[in-house]
Amino acid sequence: MARFARTIAHTPGCPKKRNRAAAKTRWTLRRGGLATAAMTAIDPIVWNDWHPVAARCTLDPARAHTTVLLNQPLTIAIDGAGTITARRDDGGALHQDERYGLVWVCLGTPDRPVLVIAEADEPDRPAVVVGAVAVRAAGPRVIENFLDLGHLGYVHAGYLGDDPHTRVLPYSVAALPQGGIIATGCRMYQPQASPAATEGFDVEYVYKVERALITCLYKSNPLHRDRFDVIYLFVQPVTETTSVAHPLLLCLPDGTTPQGLRAFQQTIFLQDKPILENQRPARLPLADGADTPIAADKSSVAYRRWLSAIGLTWGVIPAPAKAARAA
Repeated sequence: MARFARTIAHTPGCPKKRNRAAAKTRWTLRRGGLATAAMTAIDPIVWNDWHPVAARCTLDPARAHTTVLLNQPLTIAIDGAGTITARRDDGGALHQDERYGLVWVCLGTPDRPVLVIAEADEPDRPAVVVGAVAVRAAGPRVIENFLDLGHLGYVHAGYLGDDPHTRVLPYSVAALPQGGIIATGCRMYQPQASPAATEGFDVEYVYKVERALITCLYKSNPLHRDRFDVIYLFVQPVTETTSVAHPLLLCLPDGTTPQGLRAFQQTIFLQDKPILENQRPARLPLADGADTPIAADKSSVAYRRWLSAIGLTWGVIPAPAKAARAA
C-alpha cells in the first residue's frame, strides 16, 4: 500500500489503477466463497443500493478492470469513445450509473438514485477522487472508524491530533429526517488539518451517515473559516469482511493541488488501515454491550443502533432478538 500512496502523487489527473487486491479477492471467492454466496440471499439493504466499483480516470480501453461487489465478480470496461460498460461475470443483470467521477452499480432493484451531494455542484469545489484502497475489514467497520473522534490524536498524531490535545469534547448526535445520523459540535485541535494548514487550530467537524455504507465529514478549511471542506467515504462491500474504500474530496481552493490532496488523504487512510484490519470480531457487532463505549463513541453507538433499527445484516453481527414477555 505504500507504493500505492506514492503513485497517487505521481499521477496528474487521477490515481493509477490497482487491480491486485481485486484479483486476490476474486481468487478467494472462486475457491469456494462464491458458490456459498450464490446459495445465500444477500441483505436487500445493500443488494438494492448503489455502490462505487471504479473511478473513470483509472479505466483503460486496453485492459478491463475487474473487481468484486457483494461476492459477485464484475468486469468494468471503457471503449475508445469513453463509454463505460459494467457487467457481472455470471451474466446476471445489474444497473449502472456514473457520478462524481465514479462508476456506480446496483445488483438488485434500486429504490432510490445514487446519493445526491449538493456540494458537488458548487463551482469552486472540484471533485477529487482519492483512489481505491482495499481493506480487510467489513464495510460497517470502515464507516465506524471514520466516525471515531477518539483515535485522531493517537493514530494520526502530528496531523489530526496530538498529545496533549487528545480529549474529545462533548458533542451532539441526532437522527437525520431522511434516515441516518448527524454529529455536530465536534471540535479537535489539529496540528495539520490539511496540506494548506501552516499552524494548528481548533477544527470544527460535522459528521453525517446518509446510507449504511456512505459517510461524510464537513471540516473547517484553514483559509476559509466560514465554510467547510467536504470529505465523503464510499465503501464498496466486496465480501462480508473485505471492502474497498473510495474517498472523494470536495475541498475549497486553498492552493493545494489535487495531487497534494490525494497524497495527504492517502497518508491518513493508510494510518487507519492496520487498525481496521486487526479489529475483532471482523463483522461489526450491533448488540448493546458488545463493546464498552465511552463518551467519545457517541456517534459510533448511534450508527450501530441505526443499522440495527433498519435491519442491516451484511457485514455485521445483528443484535439478538429480544425475548417476548411472558403473558
